[in-house]
Amino acid sequence: MYDSRTNLSRDVVKEVKKYFKGKIFKTVVPRNVRVSEAPSYGKPVVLYDAKSKGAMAYKKFAREVISND
Repeated sequence: MYDSRTNLSRDVVKEVKKYFKGKIFKTVVPRNVRVSEAPSYGKPVVLYDAKSKGAMAYKKFAREVISND
């Protein structure tokens, strides 16, 4: 998960983009409390809190993966 407040997250994104060039997805899943809580309740985040930023990012990522086939 990505946390825009940390240098580490920004550096990792830069390195991944540099190493893999155009072979990466555009969607970035943000660090989100709801994503971390969901497994404790035995649910995926999209069922635990479908409107959380993390859930919406995972749904966007899934759509991106499907559209790249």
